[in-house]
Amino acid sequence: MKEEIANIQTEALSAIAAAAGEQELEEVRIAFLGKKGRLTVASAGMKDLSKDDKPVIGQLLNTTRYAITEALDTKGGILQDDADAASVEGIDLSLPALPLHPGNLHPLTLVKDRAITILRQLGFSLAEGPEIETEFHCFDALNTPAEHPARNEKDTFYFDSGKLLRTHTSTVQVRTMENQAPPVRVIAPGSCYRRDEVDKTHLPAFNQLEGLYVDSDVQVGDLKGALEFFYRAMFGEETKVRFRPHFFPFTEPSFEIDALLKLKGEEPKWIEVAGCGMVDPAVFDEICKARGDDFYDPDKVTGYAFGMGLDRLAMIQWGIKDIRLLIENDARFLSQFA
Repeated sequence: MKEEIANIQTEALSAIAAAAGEQELEEVRIAFLGKKGRLTVASAGMKDLSKDDKPVIGQLLNTTRYAITEALDTKGGILQDDADAASVEGIDLSLPALPLHPGNLHPLTLVKDRAITILRQLGFSLAEGPEIETEFHCFDALNTPAEHPARNEKDTFYFDSGKLLRTHTSTVQVRTMENQAPPVRVIAPGSCYRRDEVDKTHLPAFNQLEGLYVDSDVQVGDLKGALEFFYRAMFGEETKVRFRPHFFPFTEPSFEIDALLKLKGEEPKWIEVAGCGMVDPAVFDEICKARGDDFYDPDKVTGYAFGMGLDRLAMIQWGIKDIRLLIENDARFLSQFA
């Protein structure tokens, strides 16, 4: 049997060396190592050997199989190199290549990343949530009454199941409080959806970034300090920020935030950039009911929340006049942000 195995190895190596192509090499492999190949058939004879011969013949079979396999790999590499060389034969490799146009980040991505970086300096962490939401997370938990216009089908995208496309990322704040005891300090960037007519400043799908900070002694001064720091870091240290009284169902007191900014070709003017306020105690009450405990008892914790449109920030940052430019994927427009 030793002589038979030696002959198989010699013939296999000779056949591999003589193979002129990948198909011929594969036929050699099957002939010697396939299910019915010569070495496979020889290996089946092990069962008829004595106990003393089995270790010797077994080692010889393994050595032969390794030698044939290595020869197949080496020959396969040679044939592949020959095929690669043939594929470029006649091509002048000294000709200059076609220019590559590197891609670049979308302006919305740039402004989102910048905003996240600034807010991380204040200790905020990222939080995420589903875009298809329940009325509880989108409205009920946020002290939004049943007659509020935002709950109307003319303003919000509803599914037959009763669920809806979230109208703000405040839903992520609710889910965070449901699953995490205070203190909480999170930001939630993401897509939102409303039944807005498409024009220069409105789209039915847009991008928001909202923040929430809840602890045992959070005050209005903390809110103002954080957002003044944010907008000065975003637009420049000399940026002036003002807070105007406003109303939101989920905060009390509530404010609109304006920044004194200069757009390209225009005089400096106050531009609305965000909404914010101290979390309404009614929101904490709903969270306590949902959790079944008193971790968010409004007598024990306070907090602030804020929300801003990333699309609007991008438009302000680069003087973009039409929000539709952000979704049209016009390479001529997007190349400006390379």
